[in-house]
Amino acid sequence: MDELSETFSGSSEAELLFEKDKTLLIVDDDKPFLNRLAKAMTLRGFQVIAVETVIEGLAAVQKAPPAFAVIDMRLGDGNGLDVIGELKSRRPEARGIILTGYGNISSAVIAIKRGAFDYLAKPADADEIFHALLNSNRTVTGDAPENPMSAERVRWEHIHRIYELCQRNVSETARRLNMHRRTLQRILSKRAPR
Repeated sequence: MDELSETFSGSSEAELLFEKDKTLLIVDDDKPFLNRLAKAMTLRGFQVIAVETVIEGLAAVQKAPPAFAVIDMRLGDGNGLDVIGELKSRRPEARGIILTGYGNISSAVIAIKRGAFDYLAKPADADEIFHALLNSNRTVTGDAPENPMSAERVRWEHIHRIYELCQRNVSETARRLNMHRRTLQRILSKRAPR
């Protein structure tokens, strides 16, 4: 039994979608990861569109909504959830996966509510992403990553998670974090630490 057949066992919805349309949008601002994943998914039969920003992702969805998407949650110019939301509004049957460096239940719930089919914590490899895209069962896992994030990155992710939960309201986020509004704005305008 080959990899594709194993993936589709009991998953006729995914099989039909993949057979009908193999388009895949990948949005990630980590260029080496983006290039590796695009190549790996092309080898698995997808027709890949790879972009690095929310703006490019939204443009790709508006031009031709893909059947599948793999989108990083935190991008240099915004939030990948905006791309997932646009994709689901234009193509409700599309299967979108959100990737993030900070896997927690709150972020997973937000991603699923915004239209993601699944949620994976980075680092995720091509096989894991491939199976998540074509699997009919959602799997929100809390496995600890092998390379944990720095304390600065954890802080940055926490602040952005609260910001999302406050529906991107800076004043409310600052109040809940007991932080000065200007300090919060400076943090939100910076790129994520590695």
